[in-house]
Amino acid sequence: MKAFVFPGQGAQFPGMGRDLFDQSDLAKSRFDEANNVLGFDIASTMFEGSPEALKQTNVTQPAIFIHSVALAECMGARFQPDMVAGHSLGEFSALVAAGSLSFEDGLRLVSARANAMQEACELQPSTMAAVLGLDNNVVETICKDTPGVVVAANYNCPGQLVISGEVPAVEAACAALSEAGARRALMLPVGGAFHSPLMEPAREQLAQAIESAAIAAPCCPIYQNVSAEPTTDPGVIRTQLVAQLTAPVRWTQTMQAMITDGASNVTEVGPGKVLQGLFKKVDRGFPTSSATLALEEA
Repeated sequence: MKAFVFPGQGAQFPGMGRDLFDQSDLAKSRFDEANNVLGFDIASTMFEGSPEALKQTNVTQPAIFIHSVALAECMGARFQPDMVAGHSLGEFSALVAAGSLSFEDGLRLVSARANAMQEACELQPSTMAAVLGLDNNVVETICKDTPGVVVAANYNCPGQLVISGEVPAVEAACAALSEAGARRALMLPVGGAFHSPLMEPAREQLAQAIESAAIAAPCCPIYQNVSAEPTTDPGVIRTQLVAQLTAPVRWTQTMQAMITDGASNVTEVGPGKVLQGLFKKVDRGFPTSSATLALEEA
């Protein structure tokens, strides 16, 4: 069974998508459509912008989404998934590629999500930290015992968990985690506490947009971040898209579930190779690859 996965924030790089734009009329039309929907020339920022410009949340999230969806479409007949998943933002890319959301609706939701998250970040100083080399239950317990808001946010792979919350609480948790034997407990250069209760204002803001979006059953099961379980039910998809902003990304559990359910290989669709590396942490020998432009589109 063929699995296709879509990356989230952090996979961006200057020049991303230029090859698609230059080689595929289909991709070019998507970039033009995106510029019109967003009301600014995101294509130019992706192709020529600085790393700092690409790090702005209102640019980063739509840019990765556009790149991922255009690439999936440009794969032609080679994009025939038996299962899909996306890491955080990548869940929206996966849903569009699998036919559950239109490109325009998906892009509007991603843009609304990015803006809502940025506004939530500005309400209170908050951050995230990567924790390496501890069991999940140890990290969860220490977060629970730390005063203030700090929670497990991204279960990226076995032995790698990202925590999220108020700055003092994350700092205190990092100190406690280091004492507990973490190989590293490293503060991340991010603007806010994604996938934590501090994103509640963004969740409330995005809920209305998601509720009014047209969501159809995808062509294959999607393994959503909140549950790490497969579904094709539009109602479940809608509910979990809303919950995703304040709930942890269960990516470790998602990868394990996809492999258990029969995935024979995984193709990463979008910029970078981060997700392929995470699959290798679950099963070193598991076949992974990057999506490439179909010859008929070149």
